[in-house]
Amino acid sequence: MSIINPRPQGFEAAIKPATAESVAEFDHRKSPLERLQHLLHEIPWLAPLLVLIASLIGFGIAVGARFFSAYALTLILQQVMITGIVGIAQSLVILTAGIDLSVGAIMVLSSVLMGQCAFVYGLPAPVAILCGFAFGAGVGAINGVLVAKVKLPPFIVTLGTWQIVLAANYLYSNNQTIGAQQIENHAPLLQFLGNTFEVGGSNGATFTYGAILMLALVLLFAYVLRHTAWGRHVYAVGDDPAAAALAGVRVNAMLISVYTLSGLICAVAGWALIGRIGAISPNSGQFENINSITAVVIGGISLFGGRGSIIGMIFGAMIVGVFTLGLNMYGTDPQWTYLLIGALIIVAVAVDQWIRKAAV
Repeated sequence: MSIINPRPQGFEAAIKPATAESVAEFDHRKSPLERLQHLLHEIPWLAPLLVLIASLIGFGIAVGARFFSAYALTLILQQVMITGIVGIAQSLVILTAGIDLSVGAIMVLSSVLMGQCAFVYGLPAPVAILCGFAFGAGVGAINGVLVAKVKLPPFIVTLGTWQIVLAANYLYSNNQTIGAQQIENHAPLLQFLGNTFEVGGSNGATFTYGAILMLALVLLFAYVLRHTAWGRHVYAVGDDPAAAALAGVRVNAMLISVYTLSGLICAVAGWALIGRIGAISPNSGQFENINSITAVVIGGISLFGGRGSIIGMIFGAMIVGVFTLGLNMYGTDPQWTYLLIGALIIVAVAVDQWIRKAAV
């Protein structure tokens, strides 16, 4: 009985172990541009950091050494203090693929409520501040319920909330300002975040407590988003809510928590706003919704959700601050600031689209 060999003659010779050279033939060698694309996808805050460094160098050359003085550089932090805090709130919402147009209105009405509680209702300043915090969180929770439970588009919900809160701000305050001297005499705690301290003498760095609070919040939420389950769920909901739900994420509860926290952070910004301008004015900070979105977009956070970082947002806010201060010190027309920032926004969105292709 003959045994038929199932393998044809020369089969063993035809099959050779894979070598490094044969594997390399199928390895796609990335170009430097593709490697940069993947690097920026892995580190979203790298692009705004490079733009920030280039801006500092450019204005340092144009303006001179005085632009690099400790006072000038810390002045940038003071100028972006409000935008940075509101930008944290906006970042959390945009990471879930939403948007919050009501952040500026919530901030202003929260500050007005703090003033009314302290000077009209006679509440102690700490209680007045907590009332403002509760109001901000409450409006944020309403936004969250309408988005998560009622399934309304975030843009429409927060556009409506913005109009309602803005009108309530003027009606409730009767469009009246509480002056700085009155606050200083009777409720100085409301101005606390605007107080400054110097490092290095009179010509050294000057910090406000509000700027320190902004940096602390940035570091806190950068850690929370990267190293906690809640933070990972925020990214998951923004990337693909259906897949997140299948993975066990309570998507509706996450959205409500994000919008509620956004409102609370805006109320904190309202407290910082009092310190920044010294007074309580219903007409201040009305464009912080636009400013915060600008910082988020330039900071590399994707408007499609699921990608970006709080660190990038603060770099984006500082880029705006550098352009504002640099052009002012150079003596140009302020309209150039808006022109250049507008161009940066368009470029940032185009870069984001390009970076997103690295994930495909």
